[in-house]
Amino acid sequence: MKARRIQLALAIVLGAAAASALAGDVEVKDAWVRGTVSGQQATGAFLEITSKSGAALVGVVSPAAGVSEIHEMKMDGGIMKMRAVERLALPAGTPVHLAPGGYHVMLLNLKQPLKKGDSVPLTLQIEGPDKQVETVQIKAEVRDLTAMAAPASDHQHH
Repeated sequence: MKARRIQLALAIVLGAAAASALAGDVEVKDAWVRGTVSGQQATGAFLEITSKSGAALVGVVSPAAGVSEIHEMKMDGGIMKMRAVERLALPAGTPVHLAPGGYHVMLLNLKQPLKKGDSVPLTLQIEGPDKQVETVQIKAEVRDLTAMAAPASDHQHH
C-alpha cells in the first residue's frame, strides 16, 4: 500500500513537471470572453499568447461551449469575413493577440448565458516544435457584452 502511494506521488510530480515544461514555454495574458444575453448561442474569447520557442495553437476546448474554434476575421473585397482556421502560428518570442476584429476563439453552442464577472475555463491545445500537442489550462474573465479590448487600466499595447 505504501509503495502504491509513493508511485502515485511520483506520477503526479512527473506529470506536473511535464505539463509545466510547455506551460513554462507558453505565456497567456489578458484572457477574456465577451458576455452574452439570454438565448445567445455564440461569443468570442480573446487573449495574448507568447511561445518562447515557437509553437502553434491548434485547438481550444471549453466546458461552456459545445464547440470551440480558432477564427480569423479579415477584409476580403471590402467585406469583413470570418472563417475557422486549423492552426495559428505562435512565432518564437512574438506575442500573438487574439482580439476583436482579428484572430479569436469562437465559443459556439453556449450551454448558458455568460455574465460579466463569471470565469470561463479554456483548454488551449498547443503544438510544440517537436509536433507533440499539449494543453494549457486558463480561465478567462467574462466582460461586458460591449467590451472591445482590455480595460484602460491594463495599459496593454494593442
